[in-house]
Amino acid sequence: KYTDQIKKLTNEAKTTVLVAVDGSFGGVIAIADAVKPGSRASVEQLNGLGLEVIMMTGDNQATAEAIASQIGIENVMAEVLPEDKAMKVKELQESGKLVGMVGDGINDAPALAQADIGIAIGTGTDVAIEASDITLMSGDPAGVVKAINLSQKTMRTIKQNLFWAFFYNVALIPVAAGLLYPFFGILLSPVLAAAAMATSSVTVVTNSLRLRRAKLTT
Repeated sequence: KYTDQIKKLTNEAKTTVLVAVDGSFGGVIAIADAVKPGSRASVEQLNGLGLEVIMMTGDNQATAEAIASQIGIENVMAEVLPEDKAMKVKELQESGKLVGMVGDGINDAPALAQADIGIAIGTGTDVAIEASDITLMSGDPAGVVKAINLSQKTMRTIKQNLFWAFFYNVALIPVAAGLLYPFFGILLSPVLAAAAMATSSVTVVTNSLRLRRAKLTT
């Protein structure tokens, strides 16, 4: 009669522990981690960015799939031992994928180090934080989406700054060298050259400072 109850608890995303008293069956304890608010919305946003979300856990297959269905994750790697998580990450990398790993426990540290981008939850263990590339100060899953959005905006700003610097040098270095003097009698004095360089630097810095006002939510 307990088999059906165990299956029911498992389908509710709970891990069941059988208890024995003096060698006889005594009961069942159900253990479950509460799904963090916003987890499903964060998964949907990650999918919207074109990313494939995979849940990797040591829980049994049925429990893992039940949790995954609650938050909208289709791909599940269940019953993965702590020492095997890094190997799973490596397998994904060998298949040609760029892998970002999110974790917070000691068991996640090797996988965080193996991943192309390791993201640790700030509320997790020090070992996981040290092994990661990015640390989220809160345990909010939305922080993962914000970190990705910020990195994309940062790369876009870097490319804009490089373009401006390249355009500035291509356009004004020949002028400073006197290219226009034979045709128009124009020379760039040292004062104007210094002012132009300062203007270029201010433009690049101002463009970079826009990141402070960037909206990181989707």
